Amino acid sequence: MAEKSPDSNGSVDQCPALSPEQRMQSAGIGASKWVRLNVGGTYFLTTRQTLCRDSKSFLYRLCQADPDLDSDKDETGAYLIDRDPTYFGPVLNYLRHGKLVLNRGLAEEGVLEEAEFYNIPSLIKLIKDKIRERDCKTVQLPIKHVYRVLQCQEEELTQMVSTMSDGWKFEQLVSIGSSYNYGNEDQAEFLCVVSKELHNQSYGTSSEPSEKAKILQEQGSRM
Repeated sequence: MAEKSPDSNGSVDQCPALSPEQRMQSAGIGASKWVRLNVGGTYFLTTRQTLCRDSKSFLYRLCQADPDLDSDKDETGAYLIDRDPTYFGPVLNYLRHGKLVLNRGLAEEGVLEEAEFYNIPSLIKLIKDKIRERDCKTVQLPIKHVYRVLQCQEEELTQMVSTMSDGWKFEQLVSIGSSYNYGNEDQAEFLCVVSKELHNQSYGTSSEPSEKAKILQEQGSRM
């Protein structure tokens, strides 16, 4: 009940009644529920509850009208934030549903930069974990090799192996018997298997040989 007090004339004054909108605002609901943000020229409309999801964040302080936080508004009443709106979208969606969703072409590092600016610890940790997982997969990709099988005679073997270059290395030597006879001596012949790592290969190309593929060169070819 509102208090009534008699004035000097003996009449009773009543405290002015609050309008429904004023009552909702004083209770923190209704018209004050929605918050409009102008992030780098792009408007975002969200709820105060979403922005207050993390009590340590810049956005929480924004909603609490923190006197130490210098936050201007534009002519529409939206809070002005001088940040990249492209990367703010994933940050806002994370506050809405707790999941990090990135559109194609958006780098985790860009969202991490925004998460650190808005000071959202849980999102910062989530993105750093994803970056580590991504980098780990890149490092652990299997190394591909190309193999060559070269045919040579016994007298040429030492010179051929010692003069290998451009990343080629010796893998295996297979004797294929004696096919040539020079004077009174048989000349033994060998198949020499060499390999080389493949570098800077485009992702998804199907023309490259598999890891165990061997390319048989013409007999008598030289490196």
